[in-house]
Amino acid sequence: MISLDEAVTARLESHGQRFEVLVDPDAALAIKRGEFDGELEDVIAAEDVFEDASTGDRPPEDSLVEVFDTTDPLEIIPEVITRGEIQITAEQRREMQEQKHRQLVNTISRNAVNPQMDDAPHPPERIERALEEAGFKIDPMEPVENQVDDALDALRPVLPIRFDEIVMAVQLPAEYAGSAQAQVRQFGELEREEWQSDGSWVGVVRFPAGLQNEFYDLVNEHTSGEAETRIVKDEDEIGTR
Repeated sequence: MISLDEAVTARLESHGQRFEVLVDPDAALAIKRGEFDGELEDVIAAEDVFEDASTGDRPPEDSLVEVFDTTDPLEIIPEVITRGEIQITAEQRREMQEQKHRQLVNTISRNAVNPQMDDAPHPPERIERALEEAGFKIDPMEPVENQVDDALDALRPVLPIRFDEIVMAVQLPAEYAGSAQAQVRQFGELEREEWQSDGSWVGVVRFPAGLQNEFYDLVNEHTSGEAETRIVKDEDEIGTR
């Protein structure tokens, strides 16, 4: 379950009766769209149906049966969300907007590059400033992934930007290869690998282009800066510099 501070109220009015439930805002939106695939118990603040959630008053059981054909809260809660309206306070809306704004910035910075600067990543601070300059405001009631394209359209007049993936070849010295190659595998999609006769490991990994600085940091951390890397332009290449 979630805390009351994290929950929003979903409200349905039917048959002259009001029904309210307390639920995580993102989960409520997913349930309303038919996209929720988690456990309901994990995203509600109370396994209960209220007439007034603020006071804790509950509707009569016969009203529940009349409207929902059951008194089971776990069956009623999704119905209230799907058929009713999601109520959020101004403070909740502000917090949701800030949270989704951070998620949007993170998504763009992980995937976007500057095509005018040899596809260098855009740091989050630059994305933040450009979004502000473009006047883009995220909708707290929509999933972040549904708003990325609109954000990119708003950014392009003020920032050279492109979503892309990068293919990186890396050679890990023998003394670090055992543990470091496991970290490389987890970082992205491993396309090719080869153990060398000297015990070193060469791999080619694909990942969002905006993460290349993080990749360099990870490889340097696990090899004391002794790994060799090279961006692969031709997919037949596997050499490193």
